[in-house]
Amino acid sequence: MKVHFIAIGGSAMHNLAIALKLKGYQVTGSDDALFEPSKSRLDQHGLLPAELGWYPEKITEDLDAVILGMHAHADNPEMLKAQELGLKIYSYPEYLYEQAKDKTRVVIGGSHGKTTITSMILHVLHYYDREEDYMVGAQLEGFDVMVKLSEDSDFMIMEGDEYLSSTLDRRPKFLLYQPNIALLSGIAWDHINVFPTFENYVEQFDAFVNSITNGGVVVYNQEDIEVMKVVQRSQNPIRKIPYKTPAHEIIDGITYLETADGPIPLEIFGKHNLSNLEGARLICNQLGIMDEDFYEAIQTFKGASKRLELVKREKDYVVYKDYAHSPSKVSSTTAAVKEQYPNKELVACLELHTYSSLNPEFLEQYKNALDKADVKIVNYSEEALRIKRRDPIDPSFIKEAFGDDSIIVFTEPEKLHQHIAGLDKSNRVFLMMSSGNYGGLDLKSI
Repeated sequence: MKVHFIAIGGSAMHNLAIALKLKGYQVTGSDDALFEPSKSRLDQHGLLPAELGWYPEKITEDLDAVILGMHAHADNPEMLKAQELGLKIYSYPEYLYEQAKDKTRVVIGGSHGKTTITSMILHVLHYYDREEDYMVGAQLEGFDVMVKLSEDSDFMIMEGDEYLSSTLDRRPKFLLYQPNIALLSGIAWDHINVFPTFENYVEQFDAFVNSITNGGVVVYNQEDIEVMKVVQRSQNPIRKIPYKTPAHEIIDGITYLETADGPIPLEIFGKHNLSNLEGARLICNQLGIMDEDFYEAIQTFKGASKRLELVKREKDYVVYKDYAHSPSKVSSTTAAVKEQYPNKELVACLELHTYSSLNPEFLEQYKNALDKADVKIVNYSEEALRIKRRDPIDPSFIKEAFGDDSIIVFTEPEKLHQHIAGLDKSNRVFLMMSSGNYGGLDLKSI
C-alpha cells in the first residue's frame, strides 16, 4: 500500500504515519511547519519531509490513499491535485476506521477523561502482554508510539475526539469509528469555534451513542447529568452499563481504593481520576479482564503524560503540571490537588491558550473554577490573541469572569516567569495547568 499524508506533522497524523510504516506500507508526507516531538519521531523512522511546504508533484496516480489532516486548508495545493486525479482522500479518523473495521472497536469518548481512561486500559492490557491495536492522545510509559496497527489483533482501542475530522469532512472524529463498545465519561461545553451553542455540542454525543453498533455496549458516567440524559434518551438497541466514583480514602497523601479484597494503594489521585479508573475497569471487563487482575495492574499506573504529571517533589513543596484547560477540567483538577494536599497551600496557575478560552463569550464558563486554590494565577498571551484574531482582553474582565478579584493576571510571559520563580515555595503545592507552555516556561529550572 502506498499512502501520502498531507500535514504529516500533526500530533495524531505523525503517529499514524509511523504506525503504517511499521506495518509495511510505503509512506510519504508533507507539511509547512514541523515541531517536536513530531519532527524527531518522523526523522527516526525515515519519514521526515526533505523540505517544508506543499508539493503537488508528490500526488501521483499510483497512491492508494491520501490522508488529510486538520491543519491543511481548503486551498491546499496537494489536496486539490488529489481531487483532480480522483484519488481517495481520507480524514485521519476515516482511515483509522478502515484499519479497524474488521476488529472489535472500543471507543472512549467524553469532554474530559478520555485520554486518561484510554491510557488506563492500555496500561492494563500491556501489563498482561495483551497486544491489541490502539490510538491514544498522550505518550505512555512503556509505549513507543501513540498508534499501533496490526493484522492479527482482535481489538482496536481508540480515544474518541469530538472535534472535526478534516477541512473536507466536518463530522466529529468519533462519529466515524462505529464502536462495538463505547464509554462516555462526561459532557462539558468545549470547542466553541465549531459548536457555537451548548445544545449543538451535546447533539454530537447523542449521535455518538447512536453510532454504536446494534447489540453493542455503552459504559457511562452516571454522575454526569448530561451524560445520563444522552444515554437515557437514546433508542439505540445497546446494553447500557453505568459507573460512578468508587469508594476510597486518602492516608498520608496516598489514595487507597476500596476493593472486595481490601484497600489497594494507587499512584494517581483525585475523584475525577478514580471515576476514570472505574470506567476503565468496566471496559476491561468487556475485554475479558477480571476485577482482581485489573486491580493488580492499575496499582502501577502513574498517569498519562501531562495529566497531573509530577514535575518535582521536595520536602517542603510539590509541583504538578496538567493539560487541563477547559472549565470542567480546571475545576476538577484543582479540587483533586487540594483534596490530596489539604495541609499545603495550593498555588494554581492557569494559562488561557485555546480558541474557546480566549473567547470573551465563553470565559464566564470558568466562574468559580479556581475556587479551591489559595493563590490563583491566570496567564494569557496578547500575541496568542492576535494570532487567533481576537480583541485584547482586559485583566479586570478575567477576574469578573472567574468571579474572583484575588486572581493575579499576567499577559507577558517573562513577568509570569519572574513571579513564579520568586514565590516562596515552603509548604506549597504548585499546579500548572495549560495546553501550551506559558511562553516557554521551564518548570524544572525554577
